[in-house]
Amino acid sequence: MDITSAIAANTKRIREQKKLTLDTAASVTGVSRSMLAQIEKGEVNPTISVLWKIANGYKVSFTSLVETQADMVSIIRQTDMQPLKEDEDRYLNYPIFPFDEQKLFETYRIVIDIGGFLSAQPHLKGALEYITVFAGQAEITVAGEQFQLSKGDSIRFAADVPHTYHNPGTEVVELSMLIYYCKL
Repeated sequence: MDITSAIAANTKRIREQKKLTLDTAASVTGVSRSMLAQIEKGEVNPTISVLWKIANGYKVSFTSLVETQADMVSIIRQTDMQPLKEDEDRYLNYPIFPFDEQKLFETYRIVIDIGGFLSAQPHLKGALEYITVFAGQAEITVAGEQFQLSKGDSIRFAADVPHTYHNPGTEVVELSMLIYYCKL
């Protein structure tokens, strides 16, 4: 199943499980009714920002919107991954392992081209983000405080506040991201 089809099926399933009409869903997410309908029909490939609005409005993890059927052993081949794109394709998010109710986390591979930037919506209350940089230099801003990370550096922060990712360097940034959701 491709990423657009997975997003369409999951978005509709979650909305229906929560017994939300499209109008109510638009109200809680800040995403227009027509855009939600197009997403549920698989007619559009939503941006990362739109998916975060839906996830936060529905109070679900980001990957619950993009996940496909899980197996006991999963190998994710880079050639099989479809990225979610932002900032004119300079910020690529590859969802790798989706949220699991038992483990309470999800993982991503992030590639940020030179000058790439993403301003992330605050995640669910209590969410923590763990990032390790594998190539390049990343600038992570958390609640207004800026942190410079180089290859091999890691950062952990409360992700329920505004935060940004930026590549101010001269080479592509590659990083691993894990988002942990606390049970409240």
